[in-house]
Amino acid sequence: MDIIISNSVKDPIYQQIIKQIKNHVLTGELSEGDSLPSIRQLAKDLQVSVITTKRAYEELESDGFIVSIVGKGSFIASQNQELLKERRLKIIEEKLIEIIEESKLVHLSKEELMEMILILYGDDLK
Repeated sequence: MDIIISNSVKDPIYQQIIKQIKNHVLTGELSEGDSLPSIRQLAKDLQVSVITTKRAYEELESDGFIVSIVGKGSFIASQNQELLKERRLKIIEEKLIEIIEESKLVHLSKEELMEMILILYGDDLK
């Protein structure tokens, strides 16, 4: 599992960690029962404060993405597949909103945008 911290992103470091771990779960890279590095190990690997990684793990646990077992570590929690699908759909909707806003800025018509989507999706225009 790779986590990359960027200083050029406006999100706080703990949120960057959360987003990336959630993304690994949503894409199937991490699945139920997979272990995560210890809070201290992740802090060392990322060269960030232990408080930062602790906060990220606490939020991931409260969101139901991980479970922590004292003395054993943190693990990816069982995920409801319908809930995962809903989360993925929400991410797609957010990205589509951003694309639509960008399209309007350059005066791209709905038809042109749809044509672009169909081409990129790999379907014929028919």
